[in-house]
Amino acid sequence: MPPKYVKTIQEEIYYEYAKLISRSAFNGNLQYGFITNKFKELRDGRITISGTIREWQREHELPQLCVFCGSTVQLQTDHLIPKARGGSDSADNLVQSCKQCNTSRNDRGVFEWLGLKEKDKLHRLVAGKYLKELYDLHLAKGTLNTPLEELTKLCVDCRNPKTCEEWDKVGELTCFCLESIF
Repeated sequence: MPPKYVKTIQEEIYYEYAKLISRSAFNGNLQYGFITNKFKELRDGRITISGTIREWQREHELPQLCVFCGSTVQLQTDHLIPKARGGSDSADNLVQSCKQCNTSRNDRGVFEWLGLKEKDKLHRLVAGKYLKELYDLHLAKGTLNTPLEELTKLCVDCRNPKTCEEWDKVGELTCFCLESIF
């Protein structure tokens, strides 16, 4: 659950990205003062989400393994945003996953599949790619600046309402809202 100062879909993406920066800077740990500062820098345009080329280069330095479980067996190309839900074949949307994770996730969003407790364990580079893709989808749909008080507009067309019920987050701005439109 994001802090109260996070009030739009765009700010939720920035908050999740600030957490990624914290995990990278502090050996996997979340430092909330640091996160708040990075969130504000993102929100105010003083820093931006990392460039695709730099992330692509760093991703190719990683060992060949499943981005979700670390397996090296039966690796295949997986779409972060499934094609069945509007995902593209662009490099930004593709990762390596094992057959078991790919099959288990099926056409669900990454956050929906991993859940609130496991989503922050996703590799930083993969999570960054995913957030960039979600940002672009919301930008294209015109929902990026949907404020908290209008969140129910997204709920009407949400493809994963049971996830919010399962996590007792109905009507709250969470990472699940980021996946709601695809």
